[in-house]
Amino acid sequence: MAVTFSDLHTEAGVKSLDEFLSGKTYISGDQLTKHDIKVYAFVKNPSDAFPNASKWYDAVSSRLAQSFPGKAQGVSFSGQAAPAEAAPAKPAAADDDDDIDLFGDETEEEKAAAEAREATKKESSKKKESGKSSVLLDVKPWDDETDMKKLEEAVRSIEMPGLTWGASKLVPVGYGIKKLQVMMTIVDDLVSVDSLIEEHLTVEPCNEYVQSCDIVAFNKI
Repeated sequence: MAVTFSDLHTEAGVKSLDEFLSGKTYISGDQLTKHDIKVYAFVKNPSDAFPNASKWYDAVSSRLAQSFPGKAQGVSFSGQAAPAEAAPAKPAAADDDDDIDLFGDETEEEKAAAEAREATKKESSKKKESGKSSVLLDVKPWDDETDMKKLEEAVRSIEMPGLTWGASKLVPVGYGIKKLQVMMTIVDDLVSVDSLIEEHLTVEPCNEYVQSCDIVAFNKI
């Protein structure tokens, strides 16, 4: 049988706790449990008008002081207040410690907080961002009549996630032929240099100007 307390920040709430604790040392009987610690975080030191609650509060304080010297007071559990308008206290089942509903149904705020915590866990468990590499390519034209300006425009027209083109220059090869040397930065998990050459740089429309490509340097960043 579930047990629900009223708002423990109010006198009515403390009264319902006091009535429930009649004849008990702790909420679940004679043993301190997680339920006592959770309720403790929501209750200020009860006055003598609530002897059962006051005795229970002192007992929990003492146990916490033994386990966490100097830290028993001010114990906090996410700072959430117990919902108001909860149902009156009812007797708890003696043989089921976990069947105690301390604060009624979970509120929308509590659900949202739980979802946010779960999302944070998933985000923190993701693998680190993939590494990057710096690549220097030699891009060779068909002959000395190839328009090298259009060749470079064709190369730089290739766009894909994880690919960034850098500086470039024309390098003489011989017989009036020049090749294009161009730098690029890639995200390793997103861009394959081999695929870039075979599926983009040496096929239509780039192959109108590009005869072949070679990797000159490949360095991890």
